[in-house]
Amino acid sequence: MSRLTVVARLLARKESADAVKAELLKLVAPTRSEDGCIEYRLHQDNDDPALFFFYENWENGACLGEHKKTDHYRSCFSALEGMILDKSVNLLTMIEP
Repeated sequence: MSRLTVVARLLARKESADAVKAELLKLVAPTRSEDGCIEYRLHQDNDDPALFFFYENWENGACLGEHKKTDHYRSCFSALEGMILDKSVNLLTMIEP
């Protein structure tokens, strides 16, 4: 299996941006210590503080699947219920010549 890159986009309700940021930050440290996690970075848009992006690199899709089963992942997205307006996740494979 090849490496997997994930770009996840989350748009929070404007009034919930700070709470969403606090919850998302809780994911970073434990996720970085997971087996198969190569890179896990959280970003906030410079013009819209309610817009967040994760840039992630995983050894493979199975490692990402295990990530979604962790307590910290499930707890975070349970806490975010009702605060997210839109979410998209793109799974990418690098193309090399």
